[in-house]
Order: sequence, then structure tokens, then C-alpha cells
Amino acid sequence: MDPSNPRSSIIPTVTERDQWMVESQVFEIYKVLSTIPQNAQSLMLELQRHNHISYLTKSLSHLPSSFSILDANRPWLCYWIIHSIALLGESLDYQLQHNAIHFLNRCQDPNGGYAGGPGQMPHLATTYAAVNVLITLGGHKAFTSINRDKLYGFLRRMKQPNGGFRMHDEGEIDARACYTAISVASVLNILDDKLIQNVGDYILSCQTYEGGIAGEPGAEAHGGYTFCGLAAMVLIGEVNRLDLPRLVDWVVFRQGKECGFQGRTNKLVDGCYSFWQGGAIALLQRLYSVVEEQMAEASQISPKSDGTSGDATCHFTHGGTGEPGFSDFKNIGYNFINEWRARDPLFHSIALQQYILLCSQEQEGGLRDKPGKRRDHYHTCYCLSGLSLCQYSWSKNPDSPPLPKVVLGPYSNLLEPIHPLYNIVLERYREAHEFFFAQS
Repeated sequence: MDPSNPRSSIIPTVTERDQWMVESQVFEIYKVLSTIPQNAQSLMLELQRHNHISYLTKSLSHLPSSFSILDANRPWLCYWIIHSIALLGESLDYQLQHNAIHFLNRCQDPNGGYAGGPGQMPHLATTYAAVNVLITLGGHKAFTSINRDKLYGFLRRMKQPNGGFRMHDEGEIDARACYTAISVASVLNILDDKLIQNVGDYILSCQTYEGGIAGEPGAEAHGGYTFCGLAAMVLIGEVNRLDLPRLVDWVVFRQGKECGFQGRTNKLVDGCYSFWQGGAIALLQRLYSVVEEQMAEASQISPKSDGTSGDATCHFTHGGTGEPGFSDFKNIGYNFINEWRARDPLFHSIALQQYILLCSQEQEGGLRDKPGKRRDHYHTCYCLSGLSLCQYSWSKNPDSPPLPKVVLGPYSNLLEPIHPLYNIVLERYREAHEFFFAQS
């Protein structure tokens, strides 16, 4: 036994041992940062933009045979790669755009929705990925390739009487299915009363005693499902039905001493939750007047007046009855980002940027879960999405560039802003909104 180390007398569990190992790896990286000159720190914190773009672009043309295990996730690979390139401020050349649109057309089922590959079964998750890719590519050719009428029919077939959605024919029902269905319907302007009916009831049944949201009733609160449930409730105008103060408590305490986020209580930090948990907090940041109203009601005191309290509920929620009130839910996604009501971030945005740049970034390109893990397209996408949210978390207007002091490292690290409800680059979302709302 080492008396200087209280842990030495403890027989650790596997979870504790893994946690201590991750802490040791992360803190060693932070120690190096703290001991080098300031100009070297700036270099260490630099986003390796060129290397990331090179890694991503090469992956669009060729992937090794080991990726065959992801054959049913090919639209996801397109989304993770193409969204990441857009975040970095780049676009694809004409031939790559043409190839991507052509490939996704082959994944589009004749009866609606997108499959994981040509000839496979349509699935809500790959439908969400495919639609987000086509919106990110932008332009008439990409937009008109989406058969909205057939896609709406697919969404209706996946809709269940309890308010949830199935991921595919005879598939699972969960909060992820609700989000992907509602997100796609919202961004394509096909969301209606029939699709939103009882969705709020289902998601409400998934909120746990901790405050986070589970994949299904009775399961454990999880960062990915929390984002999905919260975003879906915003998009259908029923977010005030959730217990938002408890949700805030749960999600903010998922940022650990490593500076990144964990996905569940007592789990390891993971770079992808930079978006799933960071995105949920970005939504809550805009909803904080509703949070304050709920806290005031619980305390039976008058809500603190900041000039925005009443309006936030009017614009983004209706009465929670399942029937649209004076709020037009078809425009919620657009109004949510344009009627900015931000307050200070509810998490430590500089600390999260530090984790992403130092612990998730590979200098040769690509981002990863944590030190010791390998880079991949999934973590590249969601680490960069989380980094963008951090950089703009202090901005009072979505079109205002952030101040240099809130962007960790050189200002050249700045990424494109995203729409936090859909995880689409904001400029691309606005182009799609204008196009699809002109079609109705």
C-alpha cells in the first residue's frame, strides 16, 4: 500500500480503472500544454484544417475493405464526411457532388425513404442522413432528387398509435426514430398534425428521474437520445411539457473533469458527445426563459423578467395538448435560429474546445473518441459539430462572428455555424428552407 495514494488500498472495478486511465492520458496532454511557451501553445491548439479536409475528401473516393461492415450505413458515411467538409468551409467539386446525388438516388426506395444502400430496406436513420447530405450539397438538382410525397408516405407508415415511430418496417420504436422522422419532415416542409400526433406523449414518457431522456420508456438517460427527444419536442412545439430544469441539471453535469462530455452517468468521456450533449445544451440555452418559468412555477414565485420570458413560450411552444395553437410548428425550426434569445452558455465552452483540439484531434487529420482511440468519420463529424457550437455559444445573433476570445487557439480555427436542431450548416439550411417552403 502506498500511503501517498489513497487509491492504492482500493480494489478498483473495471469502470474505475478505465476512468483513471483516461484521466491520466488527458491530464498528461494538458500538463504539456501548460508548460510550453505561448506561441507553442497556439500551434498545439491549432485545428489541422488542411489535414482534416484531405482525410475526408479521400474517403469519398475510396474506403478500405474493412468498411464493408458499414454497408447498411452508407448514407451515414456520406453525411459524416460531407457535413464535416462543409463545417470546415469547403465544398465538393462538381463530379463528387454528382456522384453523391446519384448514389443517394439509388438508395431512395420507390415507396419512400432512403435505405442504407441500393436495394436495401428504407430506414428512418439513413433517411435523415441522406436528406441532410442533399441539403448540405444544396442546389436544385439535390433538392428535387428527394421524392417528398413518397417520403411522407414512408413517415406515415412508420408512425405508431402511441406517438412513436418505428425505425423501419417491424423495427424498434424509440426517441431516435421520433427525432429523425420529425427532423426530416420539418426541414422538407411536410410536417403536419398527423405526424406530430402523440409524439410529445411518447417522448415525455422517456424522460427519466435523472432528467435526461432515454431511448424508450424505462431505459437509462443517454446523451444521444436526450438530444433527439429535446430537439423533436422543440420542432413540434411541445418542449414546455418536458421538465426542463431537471434536464438542464442532468446534461450540464455530464461535462467531466477531462473537459469533454460523457454520454451517460458514470461513463467515460467521448468526443462525439461534444455535439449530442453540447447540442442539447445549445437548445436549452435558447429556451432558458421557459426553464426559468418552470422553475418559478415550481417555487410559486414570479418569473424573473428579462423582457423575453413570455415570448419564448409563444414562439416555440403551444399548450402541450397535441393540437397546434397560435404557434405555427412548420416555422419553428426557422424561427428558433432567427429569433435569437441566447444567454451565456450553460457549459464550459473553452474547456470543451480544449478537449476536442487536444484529446480528440489527430494531427494527420480526423478526430476520435479519446486519446488512444483511432480517428473515424463519425467522431470527426460530431467533434467538429460540437466545436462549432462552442465557438458560437456566446454569439447573440446567429450571423455575428464570435469574438476572438471565445475561440480557443488561433482564430483560423473558426468553423461554419450550424443549425442546432438539424446539425446542418446554417447557410445550407436557409437555402433549403427557402426552396422547400416555396414548394407548398
